[in-house]
Amino acid sequence: MKKTWTNCWLEYPLIQDQPDVTITVASEWDGVIINRAYHELKRGLESLYHCQVTQAVVTTADIRFLKDPGLSAEGYTINAKKDSCTISAGDEKGILYGSFALLRQLQIAQCPLHELTWQETKVPSNPLRLMIHWDNLPGDIERGYAGDSLFFKNNHILVNERSIDYARLAASAGFNGLVINNSNVAGAAIELISDRFYAPLSRLQEIFHQYGLKLFIAVDFTMPMLMGDLETADPTDPDVQSWWQRKAKEVWENLPGLGGFMVKADSEGRPGPYAYGKNHADGANMLADAVAPYGGLILWRCFVYDCQQDWRDTVTDRAKAGYDHYMPLDGCFRDNVVLEIKNGPMDFQVREPVSPLIGGLAKTQMLLEVQITQEYTGQQRHVCYLLPWFRQILDQDMCCWEGPSKVSDLIQGKRCGKPLGGISAIANTGNDPNWTGHDLAAANFYGIGRLAFDISLSPETIAREWIRLTYGDQPKVEEVLFDILMNSWPVYEKYNAPLGIGWMCNPGFHYGPNPNGYEYSRWGTYHRADHQALGIDRTTAGTGYTAQYAPNLQKLYEDVETCPEEMILFFHRLPYSYMLKTGKNILQHIYDTHFEGAEQAAQFLSRIEGLAGLLPDDVYARMHERFTLQKENAEEWRDVVNTFFYRMTGIPDEHGRTIYP
Repeated sequence: MKKTWTNCWLEYPLIQDQPDVTITVASEWDGVIINRAYHELKRGLESLYHCQVTQAVVTTADIRFLKDPGLSAEGYTINAKKDSCTISAGDEKGILYGSFALLRQLQIAQCPLHELTWQETKVPSNPLRLMIHWDNLPGDIERGYAGDSLFFKNNHILVNERSIDYARLAASAGFNGLVINNSNVAGAAIELISDRFYAPLSRLQEIFHQYGLKLFIAVDFTMPMLMGDLETADPTDPDVQSWWQRKAKEVWENLPGLGGFMVKADSEGRPGPYAYGKNHADGANMLADAVAPYGGLILWRCFVYDCQQDWRDTVTDRAKAGYDHYMPLDGCFRDNVVLEIKNGPMDFQVREPVSPLIGGLAKTQMLLEVQITQEYTGQQRHVCYLLPWFRQILDQDMCCWEGPSKVSDLIQGKRCGKPLGGISAIANTGNDPNWTGHDLAAANFYGIGRLAFDISLSPETIAREWIRLTYGDQPKVEEVLFDILMNSWPVYEKYNAPLGIGWMCNPGFHYGPNPNGYEYSRWGTYHRADHQALGIDRTTAGTGYTAQYAPNLQKLYEDVETCPEEMILFFHRLPYSYMLKTGKNILQHIYDTHFEGAEQAAQFLSRIEGLAGLLPDDVYARMHERFTLQKENAEEWRDVVNTFFYRMTGIPDEHGRTIYP
């Protein structure tokens, strides 16, 4: 098969011609993961230097893989001196991650191997670093914006050269697990855990294993009814429990080493334990007991709310649902259950407060779930580098106990004292030639993997790394792309939804401006704007949402004077005349930011045009097309949103700019 896709940040562009140099690699280890590490070094070094790379005995090697039982699982130490380099690790995965790190550092330093003097020790910050795919077996992807599925086509599993390249990308970024199918399990996906699919899944799993990746499969809670002959999926029913125990035994016999199952239940039409009068601990624990003998995990998504509830009253609040459902169950889950919690209480909006459930759970393992497929942030038509947003989320202090209580601490289990937890990201990949539709969207894939592996990294460091690895040593390219990436999220927010409102997009599609848009529109909009005010009162005098936070945060959000203004309308309902700390009232802030955002989107296009001739022709053409579309869409968003509020209030822009009546 002719290769028609890129290697993203694994292109390994030439640093220096060294055709007469031979680099030898030796190892105290063996095994398939060590073999992958060697071949990655060979591929990378030969591309970077046009040298030769061979295997040798340990005493004569330029690079040595050494065992270090003192290092934690997946950790590594690299010690590079002018004439030798060692990569030490406590297990095979550490050698693989260390090999990718060495190649990364050589490109950042732009020097030959024998001139590198560098030492680094890293142990992954999070034990679970998962990429979650919403791929469907027919080949489409729910909320996918980069082509069709990498894993499925016409209800068959794809195992090919691209499967290998995808595993390379995931491992090099730092991921150690992949959920390959949509948590909204439907159609042929029901049969993924059956004889029909075990053979191709086993081949795919073998590829993943070589790159230190665990395979996970999303399952439907009612599988005993869908696949078996039971009339119930009640988790306390002995026949249901027995069915799952037999199924787990069968699955792990065919797929030994499987990571486990992901489950979405009692949400958006997905069935769950509530149908039988049981709670989510009953459901998760029943599955956990079935997979425990094989080392399996249950990843239980906490995206649970009643999508048919009436939003028009002053108490009902979707934002409260996750906390209300799961806080009473804190400490009730088995040790091989991990709750997967969205970063915010709603649904991956351009800005939300951190979910109070993350600060509330004291005895339960959790995964922070973020979304890099840009469902509400431009759908990879617009550039939106999300790492600055993720950094803010991880740094949020939840003020929930006497120990470290930043989100980054809580997801690592520092409060509950349990070993599992971490970060999961909803994937942004597909079979487009550049994997992510927008070439710059690959920075989100690379970036969240790097951040999950090393939670101390800054968005700036990650952005510069990614640019250097992807486009080589080109100062002008790095300067322009770095500035665009670092400003892209604030710019998108400016012409999207103001002050924490969110949702001002077309229902269902979630793209394009529609201030009145919402799937369940008979219950009104989320922003509840009228001619006098907008926003939702989520204080204790309103929906009571703020009471779900620890006292310090509750006090912060409850008081309109101390509430962070970028989210002020998420927490408060305010008149348009309310004066922000910038000296502008809310209405003028909306007008100004939408004009500014559209203007800055146009500047992005101009700056990209300045890179003509410096980027590969196909890359430049794709970027130019996307930035042209972003400029046009930003102007549309500006006009639609500003016009909506002008018509709502009858108050013009104080600077006299055109707003269409």
